[in-house]
Amino acid sequence: MWRSLASSVLTLLLVGTFVAGGVLMWARGQVNDSGPLAQAICIKVESGSNMRTLSDRLEGQGAVSSASLFRLGADYAEKSAQLKAGSFLLPAGASMTQIVDIVTRGGASTCGTEVVFRIGINRATVQVRELDPVTGRYSERASFNPNTDAAPEAYSRVKSETGTRFRISLAEGVTSYQVLRELEQIDVLEGAVPDLPPEGSLAPDSYEVRPGDTRQSVVDRMRRAQQRVLSDAWDNRVAGLPYASPLEALVMASIIEKETGVSSERRRVASVFVNRLREGWRLQTDPTVIYGITKGQRSLGRGLRRSELDRRTAWNTYVIDGLPPTPIANPGRAAIEAALDPEDTDYFFFVADGSGGHEFNTTLRAHNQAVARLRAREASGN
Repeated sequence: MWRSLASSVLTLLLVGTFVAGGVLMWARGQVNDSGPLAQAICIKVESGSNMRTLSDRLEGQGAVSSASLFRLGADYAEKSAQLKAGSFLLPAGASMTQIVDIVTRGGASTCGTEVVFRIGINRATVQVRELDPVTGRYSERASFNPNTDAAPEAYSRVKSETGTRFRISLAEGVTSYQVLRELEQIDVLEGAVPDLPPEGSLAPDSYEVRPGDTRQSVVDRMRRAQQRVLSDAWDNRVAGLPYASPLEALVMASIIEKETGVSSERRRVASVFVNRLREGWRLQTDPTVIYGITKGQRSLGRGLRRSELDRRTAWNTYVIDGLPPTPIANPGRAAIEAALDPEDTDYFFFVADGSGGHEFNTTLRAHNQAVARLRAREASGN
């Protein structure tokens, strides 16, 4: 009898072990296999939420097949207490394991509402945008100029919502004065910047910021980014360039940035100025004259007068030899790289071609003919 009982107990234990193992294997498969989401969604995790609340919402939105199993998976991974507030993009077919990782990883939100503070050459704009998780595209909800317009309700509402992302987008060619003036208008930042950053020292790029960040910390990030770009380009420069230092290359890059907005022309424009420097010619470029008048604090808003072209300033390259003492704007990476790797050309002249680009020439005679053609087109309105 005892032998029969022992055999039965052993059988039950074996069966239980197999069943438990099967359940464990099934559970692991459910947690790690692709989930039921047919298309991507955005899930918002409010501050103070817990894994139980989130798991119920995920099940309700069809992101997971079982809220309980999702919580067990989070417990097994020891991540139940690591839930982060924010808005998170859950891709189609995301497994429970992937979702747990997404909502506990931390860092910036990956979907939902985004506020972009755009600092452009001619104006600043604040955009409120919403990401469509299915298409991956943003749609604009509101847009306004912080210098002239009252903030719309859409901006005031999302500014304090959990998961709203904030970015500062800096255009190529803006001046340091413009950047500081616009940073002062961004009301999610704090503090002042006591000193105007050196012209050219701020990298045009996109910067993620958080409410409460200081303006000085943002400026410091911009300066570090520009130093990295300049250092890398300087280390990879071609031989024989007429620059004594990275600063002189940065000055040239700022002139290139202000002379053309056509990306394919930057290295060709650089070749013109490099050729002039090598031959001891004056650069004779209008944007430097304008900077000598405005110091980057305003748009000139008109053409240059003859008297201004003749007036001596440290930046008037019709009067001074060589490069001006400072950059005239904050150049982007492409302009910096163009200054340090110009095209190999015989060009010494260029003029607008009337279609947004420029015509390049090797002789003054050909250049004057190009100027005459441009004036005739302007006169005829074509």
